[in-house]
Amino acid sequence: MTTLKRFARIAVAPALVLLVGSLSGALALEEKPKPAVKTAREEIKAFCANIADSARDQRYLLQREELAKLQAQVDDRIAQLEKRKSEYEGWLKQRNDFLKKAEGGLVDIYKGMKPDAAAGQLNLIDPNLASAIIMKLSPRQSSQILAEMDPKKAAALTEIISAAGSRNMQRNPS
Repeated sequence: MTTLKRFARIAVAPALVLLVGSLSGALALEEKPKPAVKTAREEIKAFCANIADSARDQRYLLQREELAKLQAQVDDRIAQLEKRKSEYEGWLKQRNDFLKKAEGGLVDIYKGMKPDAAAGQLNLIDPNLASAIIMKLSPRQSSQILAEMDPKKAAALTEIISAAGSRNMQRNPS
């Protein structure tokens, strides 16, 4: 019986190994989850979710570069405008200086004229300029010149002078 037992052990052992192996293999196959079948929509969703952060970062980078370009353009434009502003201020100063010199000389010319000659000249020039000249003259000279002028023109100049006087009173209420 020893041989028979020995034979049984030798023959049964490999059979047991095969049996256990096949059972464990079968169990292993059953335990593996079956791969889920993804739809195209789910694949697209997963792809988009995977690249969303990098796409957002890239978009922010492009926007920042665009803002930097725009800021540079704005800075250049501001520099150009500042340059032009200083040029215009220079021209305005020169113009105002010229007008002050010319105005003073022009008023002196009318101061030296006879009232009838000054009235004839003031009838022909712009009413605003004429009224400015009359305002710079003494009241005695102004009244003599206005008396010699065309009555309608004198009335128009008087209105301008009156309006200018009331504007000056509103600015400087002293």
